[in-house]
Amino acid sequence: MRVEIARRLLDLPRSSFATTAARVEQLLAAGEDVINLCQGNPDLPTPPHIVESLRREVLDPATHRYPSFSGLPELKAAVARWYAAEHGVRLDPESEVAVLFGAKAGLVEISQCLLDPGDVCLMPDPAFPDYWAGVALAGARMHPLPLLRRNGFLPDYGALSATVRGRARLMFLNYPNNPTGAAAPDGFYEETVRFAARNDVVVASDFAYAGLGLDGAPPLSFLRAEGAKEVGVEFLSLSKMFNMAGWRVGAVAGNREVVAAVEALQEHYYVSIPPFIQRAAATALTGPQDCVRELSGIYRSRRDVFVAGMREAGLPVDPPKSVFAWLPVPAGGSSAAYAADLLERAKVAVAPGRWFGEHGEGYVRVSLLAPEERLREAVARMAGSRRPEVAS
Repeated sequence: MRVEIARRLLDLPRSSFATTAARVEQLLAAGEDVINLCQGNPDLPTPPHIVESLRREVLDPATHRYPSFSGLPELKAAVARWYAAEHGVRLDPESEVAVLFGAKAGLVEISQCLLDPGDVCLMPDPAFPDYWAGVALAGARMHPLPLLRRNGFLPDYGALSATVRGRARLMFLNYPNNPTGAAAPDGFYEETVRFAARNDVVVASDFAYAGLGLDGAPPLSFLRAEGAKEVGVEFLSLSKMFNMAGWRVGAVAGNREVVAAVEALQEHYYVSIPPFIQRAAATALTGPQDCVRELSGIYRSRRDVFVAGMREAGLPVDPPKSVFAWLPVPAGGSSAAYAADLLERAKVAVAPGRWFGEHGEGYVRVSLLAPEERLREAVARMAGSRRPEVAS
């Protein structure tokens, strides 16, 4: 029997991270000391009070049953409380918050909720590649929003033609940004709301690194901009903020029509997240936020160690605002070739910028999710490479 796979599945973008991960495993098995700075997987444990909450909740038989398809009301309320306390944003937990099986799932689902075949999605370039999967599943098309160093790695809405603006229905944003490490400055989200309202474009703001302000103040939330809930939603992840990557829990908040669409789609995919995980997630959001501030301090120290080491070695680097550094590659080489050379010769794994889009070429992404001593060693190993030149 010949099985024919659906076209929509064949058209999905393939992950390049899997290939590098396999090569890293081969080198480790051969006894090599590889410093893996390729992926954004938190290396520190979930705070003890959240783990204890999970232990307590899983012992409650009530959490062993199917939860509500749309998630526990107490988790939705916790998301609303967190936004109010941390960003001054008022949300109706019943109609303006949806629980997600990890923010990543929602970032794929939103394209299926809002895009029809042939529609245009405005896509940052470079961007987190999982955004592309939802667009492909919807049969829609992507139009790039180049994120260039000379523009502070922000999109230039004025560069879009009237034709593109007229066909666009959805736009992704992500600050603090993966992969460039840039942050959204004051006024940017207000400009974004005006652009979205004028052009009937729904904004999907990926707030994966919420709470992690490496320079003191917490990152700006899109929802804090006046009118944001009228034009879009924001995806909140607990993975990075609370070191809960393996727990797979997140939320989307904002425009009630979009939230309702996400919940309608999820009814067919999930019977929501296990109740004990949802209750523990509520504990994380409503409990003391000292652990988030401590984590921000750890990442700030790591960032400073890495940047100081790179500059001492004569390698240019802009201090990132998130847990990723965006490094220019040596002149005349591709990002893939440079990353491969670092892995094979220096035993340092980084992500080629081209994996994140056409405008990622000329850079590599370095994750700072490793202890300071490993980052110092990584810098020492990278210092023997050719001197990079800064791309545009």
